[in-house]
Amino acid sequence: MFMALFGFQISTSGHLEIGGVDAAELVREFGTPLHVLDEDRLRRNCRAYTAAMAAEYDNGRVIFGSKACCILATCQIAHQEGLGLDVASGGEIYTALRAAVPSADLYFHGNNKTPDEIDYALRVGVGRFIVDNEYELTLLEAATARLGVDANVLLRLTPGIEPHTHKSIQTGGVDSKFGFGIFDGAASRAVDRARKIPRMRLRGLHAHIGSQVFDLEPFRASATALMDFAARIRDDFDVTVEELNLGGGLAIRYLHTDEPPSIQSYVATLAHTVKAKLAEHRLSPPTLSCEPGRSIVGDAGVTLYTVGAIKAIPGVRTYVSVDGGMFENPRPALYGARYEAVMATRPEATPTQTAAVAGRCCESGDVLVWDAQLPEVKPGDVLATFSTGAYTYSMASNYNRFPRPAVVLVGSGRARVVVERETYDDMIRKDVAL
Repeated sequence: MFMALFGFQISTSGHLEIGGVDAAELVREFGTPLHVLDEDRLRRNCRAYTAAMAAEYDNGRVIFGSKACCILATCQIAHQEGLGLDVASGGEIYTALRAAVPSADLYFHGNNKTPDEIDYALRVGVGRFIVDNEYELTLLEAATARLGVDANVLLRLTPGIEPHTHKSIQTGGVDSKFGFGIFDGAASRAVDRARKIPRMRLRGLHAHIGSQVFDLEPFRASATALMDFAARIRDDFDVTVEELNLGGGLAIRYLHTDEPPSIQSYVATLAHTVKAKLAEHRLSPPTLSCEPGRSIVGDAGVTLYTVGAIKAIPGVRTYVSVDGGMFENPRPALYGARYEAVMATRPEATPTQTAAVAGRCCESGDVLVWDAQLPEVKPGDVLATFSTGAYTYSMASNYNRFPRPAVVLVGSGRARVVVERETYDDMIRKDVAL
């Protein structure tokens, strides 16, 4: 059942197959824990977005939310598929540039950009600054004057919408660290100020309401709020919104019971709402953008682990420990994120137990899956979790001085390392002995 739902095949050996490569072969060649990305699926997701946007809106753009998995390979693939890149730090800008993504295709986010990052972004020619607050307007005003360059700007707004998702990944409500509030007048004040800054080019508006959102209605409400605001600033300030960026947030399947909306229906919801509001307010059509991250790379990922210690507590729980954990996937510990797990060499075996898949960090909360349905398991078995392409490697750490895992890109029966496994020497390279 899991194989069909998550879209993976069974190899001729009866093993989980990813991108035409047997999972057992991947483990033999590259070791564990191992993050595996299915290149074909990643590219299909990119193309599904660009095709949906082309079908639904005459002047649209898709931008990859690179923070979901910001490595050279994913940045290169997104650019090859015609996507821009959402970057949220100097490090993400640097990664994108090293991946040969043109700086004009970068959209620079962040609620506390530093003066050095702003200077760096201006010097390399970042395409758009998504301005988050008054302090950033002040920094940009000074930097553009000092450097003698222009900044193309979208103002990030908080439309007061809180979709049903984990509180940690709600970003568009009134009580948020991000953006200018519409209802308290901050957004209008920001528009009035930005339009008067000599080297600032106010191109449009941005909003992002949250992540892993299943219901399309909050996306519709956010688009409505921004279009209504666009009409207001046209009337109040004679400002034309040339670009409208509605963020990302579309959910993916983590559990077999999840039923996320399709990419096409998500894009259609944004486009239809915008077009209806264009007619209502008699506005000129802006360039319409969305910024998917998780729904580009999330379901393209599988993580492979080797089972170690097994602890059965009669009448309580069985812990199946693996060689990964919160150091390479912190989402369960941070958000209570849930995953499905199978034995990679017996993916269709009938489950005989409910077990907790435990990580190896020195934290009681380091459990990757609390209620995995597994067959009999023994040390040395290979276990797989699905939909681990987003917010795993990009959030990995060296907690307990564990090396971060390798990332392998698979496709058409071929596997390539795109991030090398860290060594102990890598971890201490920046340490300075007394």
